[in-house]
Amino acid sequence: MTTRIAILDDYQNAALGAADWDSLGSDAEIEVFNDYIEGEDAVAGALQGFDVVVGMRERTPFPKSLIDRLPDLKLLITTGMWNLSFDLGAARERGVVVSGTSMLGYPAAEHALALIFALFKKIPQEHRTMHEGGWQGAVSEGMNGKTLGILGLGKLGAQVAKVGLALGMNVIAWSQNLTGERCADVGVTPVGKDTLFAESDVISVHLVLSDRTKALIGKPELTLMKSSAYLVNTSRGPIVDESALIEALANNTIAGAGIDVYDTEPLPKDHPLRGLDNALLTGHTGYVVKELYAVAYGEALENIQAWLAGEPVRVLNAE
Repeated sequence: MTTRIAILDDYQNAALGAADWDSLGSDAEIEVFNDYIEGEDAVAGALQGFDVVVGMRERTPFPKSLIDRLPDLKLLITTGMWNLSFDLGAARERGVVVSGTSMLGYPAAEHALALIFALFKKIPQEHRTMHEGGWQGAVSEGMNGKTLGILGLGKLGAQVAKVGLALGMNVIAWSQNLTGERCADVGVTPVGKDTLFAESDVISVHLVLSDRTKALIGKPELTLMKSSAYLVNTSRGPIVDESALIEALANNTIAGAGIDVYDTEPLPKDHPLRGLDNALLTGHTGYVVKELYAVAYGEALENIQAWLAGEPVRVLNAE
């Protein structure tokens, strides 16, 4: 009997090369969806008849209403060991096993640093100038002695902070529950929220999205920032009030922003951020590296093999 497997949201066409899917044998039929399927009706239609769905966290959600429309679904996989957009209880009620995979704990910190370097060193401008036949199109800025503000000093925030310290930056940090002990462990200075926004030359966001952090950065906070300062967000889009950020960039209230996450993803083609020269944009690729795909898709394959053998692993919705 054929097992039909759907791999969703493989925008970079990387999934099949990241694991040995042929090991499933001829009884497995795999279909990869490289484009985003927009809207629950379209997703439900596209996934009819599939036994297994491999999803990528933060891309296509699986609420109860969708799960209930997929009568053939038996195994639902998410990358990562948690996914707030998957209704685990609804899947359990339907008898659908939900399994997760490991992730890597460093790519987003690397991406935040890449955006920070690109903003200070004017890499996009220089790249464009060189390819247009020019030479030295922008004057970059030194980072030594500048102030790096870390909003959220967890694992990722601490990694970014330590690189800032290694570059000779003054590193300050704030979040609602940040302790002086944690700051001392990382080697940074704790400050109040207003101070962080007023004194930082660049702010890097590393908070979990919650009711408390949604729109935490709005017009008041952006107005506090120096006109020469940058904001970098590789965490979650709604932490920053998007309309306030667009206004601040358009009016040069701040010098620029490096943004990897958005309120709506994929970002609409006509979104105002795409038209702002001081907005350095990437498409939620902060966690996407070859090494992560190898881990995530490799373990997704293991999850399917274990489920086919009647012994599912990494189950997220067990009783």
